Amino acid sequence: MRDFRDAKAMAQTLREALGAKSIPLTHSDSLELIAKLFGLRDWNTLSARIQFAGPPSAPAQATDFTAESPPIAARQEIAVNSAALDRCAGFYQLNDRAVFTVTPDGHHLVMQLTGQRSVRFYAESLTEFFAKIVDAQVSFVAGPDGRATSLILHQNGSDIPMARIDAATASKIADQTAERVKNQSANPGTEAALHRLIDGIASGNPNYNEMSPALAAATRKQMTWLQPLADLGTIQSVRFLGVGEQGEDVYSVRQANGASHWRIALDDKGIISTAWVSPGP
Repeated sequence: MRDFRDAKAMAQTLREALGAKSIPLTHSDSLELIAKLFGLRDWNTLSARIQFAGPPSAPAQATDFTAESPPIAARQEIAVNSAALDRCAGFYQLNDRAVFTVTPDGHHLVMQLTGQRSVRFYAESLTEFFAKIVDAQVSFVAGPDGRATSLILHQNGSDIPMARIDAATASKIADQTAERVKNQSANPGTEAALHRLIDGIASGNPNYNEMSPALAAATRKQMTWLQPLADLGTIQSVRFLGVGEQGEDVYSVRQANGASHWRIALDDKGIISTAWVSPGP
């Protein structure tokens, strides 16, 4: 069953269905209609909820940290000085296409992942921060001089480490990702890798050597949940839909007994670093 996180796929299905009846509908109008169906005022509101919630299912390293739901546990905010915040500020690399940017803002830190909106985090110690609108926490790992050398994002049962990078490296990653999004061209190798990934999951024996350590760990953890993909049967067609905001390739996969939408990305060594799946039309 679909939920609001399938909105884009639903909008595409709506456009295709109306188009078959010679009823034209623009992409933006279809998104606005889907937003209304979910009781939200406009697409921007629904889009924010989607970014916050992340994909419906994700055998992947968690890359959507802005899930709009209150934290499960109550946390106590403390006051820290600007020097402590400055030691945490900077750029941290999630993968080859995404950077986690940390910026001081008054007595707090504002954090933003490539392709997502910014979220304010509050201190509960000099190195531990939490968000109030999302159940996510960030731990900074300090070096000998007290300056953070890396961070760990805690969310959805995962602990995702990110090493500090300099501004030049962060800018290079951002430019490369922006160029991919602008060009909307499939990355060579992602379609073949997607075939192998789906076939491996369906058989119950995915090739973990083709995945990043984080993706491999997440896939192992979710294999029981992912096994129903086998019920969809053999792959009949794979259609490239475009490039997502973090530079991942988006595909519609039609199988003998159903369909799904996939987001997949490879690192510079051809290893699958990101893979998300959601129900298709």
